[in-house]
Amino acid sequence: MLHDPSHRTPLPVAAEIRLPPADRDILRRLAGEIADIAALPVHREKARLWRKLNDLESERPMVWINEICWHEMNVDEELTLRATHPWAQEQERELRRTLYQWRHLPGDMIVSDFLACPLAIHSTDFGIIEDVDIVSTDPATDIVSRRFHIQIRDEADLEKIRMPVVTHNQQATEFSYQAMCDVYRGILPVQKVGQTHIWFTPWDYLIRWWGLEEAMIDLKERPALVHAAVARMVDAWMIELDQFVAQNLLSLDCNNTRVGSGGYGYVSALPGEPFDPDRVLPHNMWGCSNAQIFADVSPEMHWEFAIQHDLRWLSRWGLVYYGCCEPLDRKIDILRRIPNLRKISASYWNRTERLVEQVGGRWVLSHKPTPAIFAGDAWDPTRARQELRNFLERAGKDCHVELIMKDISTVRYRPQALWEWASIAMEVAEEFAK
Repeated sequence: MLHDPSHRTPLPVAAEIRLPPADRDILRRLAGEIADIAALPVHREKARLWRKLNDLESERPMVWINEICWHEMNVDEELTLRATHPWAQEQERELRRTLYQWRHLPGDMIVSDFLACPLAIHSTDFGIIEDVDIVSTDPATDIVSRRFHIQIRDEADLEKIRMPVVTHNQQATEFSYQAMCDVYRGILPVQKVGQTHIWFTPWDYLIRWWGLEEAMIDLKERPALVHAAVARMVDAWMIELDQFVAQNLLSLDCNNTRVGSGGYGYVSALPGEPFDPDRVLPHNMWGCSNAQIFADVSPEMHWEFAIQHDLRWLSRWGLVYYGCCEPLDRKIDILRRIPNLRKISASYWNRTERLVEQVGGRWVLSHKPTPAIFAGDAWDPTRARQELRNFLERAGKDCHVELIMKDISTVRYRPQALWEWASIAMEVAEEFAK
């Protein structure tokens, strides 16, 4: 996610990185384990299967898990950090999580044969951060309940939405890159990686500043104000993207990068033409959008106040993913108007039969089984298996499906339940191979 509307991202700091020998040893050992995994031929086969899925020639459903409640996952100290330097701890955290997921809940995960050094990019964001009351049930997690205070009430308040300024601290990037090259030399190569997939979602922001009930009423009572607000948000994202292009800060996402709210972006159509590997442009990449808060808004209003505005953004990308939690089974007609649409979210809230009947093999269905299955007093693997089978039986042979378990707020400190779900999902996916 490029932005987090809950806070302003601090500027990256350029500072030379000097690690204690013990920290260096920890990172090299973990990277060595990653290198052994990355060399396995299974990753080439998984990449082929993901590409076939996104090419609408799927051989079986694909499985992936993300948005994991990592604070509940630590078993036998596998995720316990042992490095002392803050930079080393960030590296260690990612290495340990990759190893953990590979060991326990890989699904169709692909482990890269290089380590990514993110460019030290900063955006000033959109001028407003949420003003919110927070209630938490577990101090170990950042998943909380929020009550938002209204900050946009009239046209004058739209001026609070500012146009972002993007900068790249090249010195900070170089310090991190040189430190990674030094630590991982002889184990894995290091590649500088810019901004890959961008989570574009104007309504996820507006609802935090506008208020849920107020925004829904204003769709009817003050439509001109709503249109002006959405248009200003799209302007902000477009101006930001123009700066990414001008500063050459984009990187490809047609690989094991998550696109939209779904799985990997492997696809034959991207990067497409024209393509310069030294200067990635939006038409070489995936775009996305959603309007989660429009779950119960009519198709006509969904088009008028969301997708119609989004088209300015979506038309810039090579392929498009649409949706997240909102049910889309009643809105297929408006989705057909999105250029280069390739994947849509099939959340738990859809009417599966209606969705399948209208979509068929036109797009990939990114199915999101409910993570609530982990939140009960008892874990029920039989129910988990049956829910997956129910969806895939309805989808039939014509649909192209990915099974994405995400938004996992809790497993009730039973990580083994998520491990077992991953195994079950893979077994069911193989049952429904074409």
